[in-house]
Amino acid sequence: MRRTTSVLTATMFAAAMGVVAAGPASASAAPAWGHRHHHAVKTSPYVALGDSYSSAAGVQPSVVGSPPVCSRSTLNYAHDIAAVTKPTSFTDVTCSGAKTSDFYSSQSAGVAPQLDAVTNKTRLVTMTIGGNDEDVFVDSFFGCAAISSTDITGNPCQKKYGSTFTDEIVNQTYPHLVAALRAVHEKAPHATVAIVGYPEILPATGSLACYPAMPISLGDVPWLHHEENVLNSVVRRAAWKTGSRFIDMAPSSTGHDACQPESKRWIEPAVGPVNAFPVHPNAVGEAAMARQTLLQLCIRAHAGR
Repeated sequence: MRRTTSVLTATMFAAAMGVVAAGPASASAAPAWGHRHHHAVKTSPYVALGDSYSSAAGVQPSVVGSPPVCSRSTLNYAHDIAAVTKPTSFTDVTCSGAKTSDFYSSQSAGVAPQLDAVTNKTRLVTMTIGGNDEDVFVDSFFGCAAISSTDITGNPCQKKYGSTFTDEIVNQTYPHLVAALRAVHEKAPHATVAIVGYPEILPATGSLACYPAMPISLGDVPWLHHEENVLNSVVRRAAWKTGSRFIDMAPSSTGHDACQPESKRWIEPAVGPVNAFPVHPNAVGEAAMARQTLLQLCIRAHAGR
């Protein structure tokens, strides 16, 4: 699962220069962004914000000196982007478990509000955020795993929760995202602000073959897949509303979910994860998130320094 920094840098450089081989990862290369930004992207100073999908939680090696609670990896997608663009200033304040509220207040002792890292000199900001708001991610994916044994082939989680999680995403997470993105723009009015969507965690349909690694009832798999689609659509809407750029991970990550074999997956399963937290991106997944960010922002190596 792990790649060396040199291999990652070479891969990201190839992607940035537009010579990536055709395939699933190039399927969403077309930009998708808000209406305010159509200029060349400057990449320095660069600030990385966000949650565990941004920090690459559990992926070794960790960033030396970073708060242990943040589980910040040197192989997260922000470090991969920085390896290509080589900004003169790069600040990574990503932190596992972060919510949009942690942009404004301390997430835990020794962890400053993430917005403290953003200044009026910042020119590029990336993040993945929103999945932890309202505790939707934990309550749904891990909560459903806890009750799946009651009906492996059915949909016990859907029966229990109905539209609870998607309602929370639409009615609560969306305004939180809008407020957080606006706050970033206010602190860095000249920055390109990119919010990266969540890669596909589950396939569109459940299978008994996947159940041992991802113990989600088969009927609940499409329900959770839909929930993630709703979350990503809300992230996209918030990006459009605030003039931010949305990095769509759905097309390129299809077929790389946690049910795939180790050689193919970008997301590690709940049972037996390799070099990543359960149900989180591995180093290959983080590299794919970096690649799509570079492609969809049309950033070339060393661009806009």
